[in-house]
Amino acid sequence: MSARVRSLVLVAACASAAFPARAQEKLAYLLPTLYGPNGLFVNSEALLPTGQTHSAHFNSSFQTSFGPFNTALATQLAAVPLPAPASGFTYTYDATLGVFNRTTQSYGPILSDRAEALGKGRASLGFSYQRFSFDQIEGLSLDSIPVVFTHDNPVAGTGRDDVVTTSNSIGVEMAQFITSFNYGVTDRLDLAVAIPVVAVDLRVTSIASVQRIGTTNPAVHFFFQPTGDTFGSQATFRRDGHASGVGDILLRLKYQALKRGALGVALGVEGRAPTGDEKDLLGSGTPGVKPFLVVSNAGRHFSPHLKLAYQWNGESRLAGDLLKDTKSDLADQALFEGGFDVGIGKKLTLAADVIARRVIDGERIAEDDFHALDGRSVFPNVRFFRSSYNIVNGSVGLKVNPGGNLLVDLNLLFKLNDSGLRDRVTPLFGIEYSF
Repeated sequence: MSARVRSLVLVAACASAAFPARAQEKLAYLLPTLYGPNGLFVNSEALLPTGQTHSAHFNSSFQTSFGPFNTALATQLAAVPLPAPASGFTYTYDATLGVFNRTTQSYGPILSDRAEALGKGRASLGFSYQRFSFDQIEGLSLDSIPVVFTHDNPVAGTGRDDVVTTSNSIGVEMAQFITSFNYGVTDRLDLAVAIPVVAVDLRVTSIASVQRIGTTNPAVHFFFQPTGDTFGSQATFRRDGHASGVGDILLRLKYQALKRGALGVALGVEGRAPTGDEKDLLGSGTPGVKPFLVVSNAGRHFSPHLKLAYQWNGESRLAGDLLKDTKSDLADQALFEGGFDVGIGKKLTLAADVIARRVIDGERIAEDDFHALDGRSVFPNVRFFRSSYNIVNGSVGLKVNPGGNLLVDLNLLFKLNDSGLRDRVTPLFGIEYSF
């Protein structure tokens, strides 16, 4: 068997190594297995002293774990700003007249919350749609992420100091259709549930180039081309996939603990069930608990509000090692939401908020330079590390009452900083009916 045939057989064997067929279909495995289940191999006709074909395997933490990207997406799914599962119509009961009266002219916030309860026996049903087209992670464009792969056991002055540089384009879009139901158990206690249906599209293209730093013979490290130059220096790897299904279901209790004139204070807790398939990036892969405090001033027209919360998360495969099927803690988050809603006439409300969260000791990625072993060659690269960081968004929207107890919500969520996995602008459309 010739050296070239042996090298091709080796690469084919590596690419077809045992790997669960079902796992390959799942979106979370698309990035870690982009170059095959065993990582990035290039062709080689170099022979070892034993006469065996040289195994040209290259490594990078970007390939072996993809932890920061998958964890960033899981973090996004765990704390994506959802429309508040609370009615825009709030009431108090007038025992003298035996009727319910509207408490404010404003229809309330869209992505935040207010302290007012819905009212005993009242209910609301809402539907909303929002679509995220992520284009940055930690300020890096997802269209061009540079990653350097190094040879197994690199040694200066030998063929093992060759590297493979890659330019990676990752496209990820996530759409959510959320059904929410809110019910007034008492005049002060509300029970709400939100059920998201999530659709995710993931595409990745990697252009890999052999950088011959320690070799001059192209036969040592190359990408085989079926036509033309068989000792190719470049190869392109592509994968894409789509998944849809039920995401993580939210259940919430909110109790209006204080009501002094226009001032209201509410305490609550929100639980997240891991009903979304994390291997298809439809859910966070772990339960979560989020106690919260809401303070608002229910002015007749202008109503400011403030919400503080802390999100506890459990262990998720998306925060661990997917290929080894191990879990790790998904970062907890502290949340802050502050803003106002103002009634403009009887049919329109303007809502504006700053929505911020502090990710505690989360996975991060940053651009860095890779210095090759020859002491001269420098290539753009990324590095991974852990630290806490802030994700800050702005939100501006309108609530329109076309008639009766029906509301139409229009909202734009936009980023105010670069940390985390980000979409520049996320539109939202919703409708809500109270009864």
